[in-house]
Amino acid sequence: MARKKSPEDSSSSAVSTSGRLPMREFSRSLPMSLLRAREAVMRQFRPSLRNQGLTEQQWRILRALTAVEAIEVTELARMAFLLGPSLSRILRDLEARKLVERKAAEADQRRAVVSISAEGLKLIAAVAPTSEAIYAEITRRFGARRLSELQEMLSALEQDLAGMEGVDGDDG
Repeated sequence: MARKKSPEDSSSSAVSTSGRLPMREFSRSLPMSLLRAREAVMRQFRPSLRNQGLTEQQWRILRALTAVEAIEVTELARMAFLLGPSLSRILRDLEARKLVERKAAEADQRRAVVSISAEGLKLIAAVAPTSEAIYAEITRRFGARRLSELQEMLSALEQDLAGMEGVDGDDG
């Protein structure tokens, strides 16, 4: 039988509801909070992406490529937060659809450079109005000031944690 939480339980983030583990509640872990927020946001965008035959990762790559003229594949993987093997598979699919172009880097023929194609830019232009309408609705619901503050806070968190070494096996 679960025991009722006392006020002391909720103020102590170091004890789980079961009292067995010296950890914060699973639902209050930062990684889970960020994942839930990401899912809430992406749930708004997925139908539009599906209508264009795009996955979230494909869209992320296309959007990243709109920010650069051309980029090495390894740098694109970092920029889009994708693992190399996943990126390679996704780039093959995008190339087959003629949404991206890949060529050998001038400085090192063993490296590949990727850029968005004219077809890719057309697709971005087709998705953009819906995407911006979704952003407008998110902004309306959450508030422009709060959204801006959230983005600033997330950026600050990312920067503050940049030099911190992670502990293997700890997912929050």
